[in-house]
Amino acid sequence: MPNDDYLSLLDRAKTQLPETIEKHERFVVPEPDVFQEGKTTVFRNFGDVVDALRREPEHVLQYLLRELGTPGTLEGRRVIFKTRLTSAQIADKVQSYVDTFVVCSECGRPDTHITKEDRVLILECEACGAHRPVNVRKVQKPTEEGLREGGVYEMMIEDVGKKGDGVARMFDYIIYVPGTVKGSRVKVKVAKITGKVAYGNVSME
Repeated sequence: MPNDDYLSLLDRAKTQLPETIEKHERFVVPEPDVFQEGKTTVFRNFGDVVDALRREPEHVLQYLLRELGTPGTLEGRRVIFKTRLTSAQIADKVQSYVDTFVVCSECGRPDTHITKEDRVLILECEACGAHRPVNVRKVQKPTEEGLREGGVYEMMIEDVGKKGDGVARMFDYIIYVPGTVKGSRVKVKVAKITGKVAYGNVSME
């Protein structure tokens, strides 16, 4: 029947359609492959992450260094951070980069590129045509005195101590925070500092 011929042709046409439309729904950034060497952290698959984002490695690296508050260097397709970081910390900042510099705020697709207009970075979407200024939030730089008693700081709990207290690191200090779990991000009020070791409690401020 003619109708059967039409359906057969339609099915054949569907199989020949390009996969680009489907790929938009499968935009996945690789999870950071991270390991620590002494006091440094190696971001082993940085190159794979950059490839997925379609951005310049130096641009992504400078953003991560600023957000993580640490120096670091690009070595081939990996990055060496000059401090100890967890994969959760790095993944959080990679996602922040994606939200700021990659994903279109109108259609939610990653098919974008960055241009510059009068010193303002503009994110232009190739999928829907939208464009918006890139809104980069300013990061408060650490003060020279570093950690202080009574201060409230947002910290990532990187580990758990022998007594079950969460362990965070900031300004070269090790901070013990009771009642926290590894991988959580909490606001901590510093109660006591002894040398380079500090003790704090989760703050509700």
